[in-house]
Amino acid sequence: MKFPLGSASSSSSVPASAPSEEFVSRSRKLVLESLGEGAQKGEQTVEEEELVNRRSKKNKVDSALENPETKIWDSQMQDANQNSEANTSELIGAIGRELSITCLLHTPRSYYGMTACLNRSFCSLMSSEHLYRLRREAGIVEHMIYCSCNVLEWDGFDPCRRRWFSIPSMPPIECFTLADKESLAVGTNILVFGKKVEAHVVLRYSLLSNSWTTGDMMNSPRCLFGSASFGEKAIVAGGIGDNGTLSSAELYDSEMQTWTTLPSMNRARKMCSGFFMDGKFYVIGGKADNNNEILNCGDEYDLEKGTWRLIPDMARGLNGGSGAPPLVAVVNNELYAADYAEREVRKYDKVNNAWITLGSLPERYTTVNGWGLAFRGCGDKLIVIGGMSAPGGGVIEICSWVPHNGQPDWEIIGSRRSRSFVYNCAVMSC
Repeated sequence: MKFPLGSASSSSSVPASAPSEEFVSRSRKLVLESLGEGAQKGEQTVEEEELVNRRSKKNKVDSALENPETKIWDSQMQDANQNSEANTSELIGAIGRELSITCLLHTPRSYYGMTACLNRSFCSLMSSEHLYRLRREAGIVEHMIYCSCNVLEWDGFDPCRRRWFSIPSMPPIECFTLADKESLAVGTNILVFGKKVEAHVVLRYSLLSNSWTTGDMMNSPRCLFGSASFGEKAIVAGGIGDNGTLSSAELYDSEMQTWTTLPSMNRARKMCSGFFMDGKFYVIGGKADNNNEILNCGDEYDLEKGTWRLIPDMARGLNGGSGAPPLVAVVNNELYAADYAEREVRKYDKVNNAWITLGSLPERYTTVNGWGLAFRGCGDKLIVIGGMSAPGGGVIEICSWVPHNGQPDWEIIGSRRSRSFVYNCAVMSC
């Protein structure tokens, strides 16, 4: 089975393509000016219309207005008007629908909540998948970090603006309260997987509705698997199923909310890690089914050919024996790992199939054999999220570093009072 890789990117390795501050500033100024004019349909004079036209032309800083996808979507939204789904003519009438849409495409996602409060048309637009699809097609990507440091609670962090935000708590399902769970950010969703005594369960958080619902179950439910996402799709592989350790893999489409079974890996494995690199999906480390044999090999899946290739010793020297699965992250198609025993950062040498030590991890964070520590790629940065005890409770910190040829120089970009343990972490890129 083949899948197109046109906009493929891992949730931990999508290149940042955030709007420039200059464009955002000018777009926001234009919007505010337009709203302040109080222009209504039929109220503008010829001179005012000409002024608006000149202003619009002056502020066309990219080719988004001429993007065929934008025009097609605009036409679709006009058709939706007839069905009373949304009325894009009520966006910003003074500057027109096309420029309104372009401004929204380039506006930071952190402003979408306020924008949705303007009227029903904006609210409908913000809660639709179309806007995010256009962002992907235009290569506009922002990264948001989501982490769970309390059993049922999640918090978000905007690394560009360095501020925290909250999302609703998960429903109080017992398995998410008492047992381990896996999480995965894909498209505009976060999937959280758990296992009850008698069955598996999936919860889905939607960025569009800001709510949790029951998610669709895999064809072969599992836990302790490897996973990664690219755009609106993700792959899970391995893990523990109802009949033991699995070698099977599945592809998830977040827009269709469907699971498709893929060819099986060369080795069955659990407690493994997954990532995308150079347009291919990898699973490394973990344990086999026989006597908990530690696996040093990796499995590489070619999405174009639909085949797996075994890579011996790809995970040799990484943690993952008696503790957490290997802590790995991809930035700019380079693979990095956090050695939680030695407190070191390592980089994978693709040519020699070996790991090179770069320097130290932040050392002050609490970890139990790797559990409680998050290591992720976020745009062009490596991110470490850890907790530590403090008077009156705990503190969670987020550190970042842009990888280069030198040693890691970690910068604290966010902190807040919380429990000193990271249960789950996911990076949403959309």
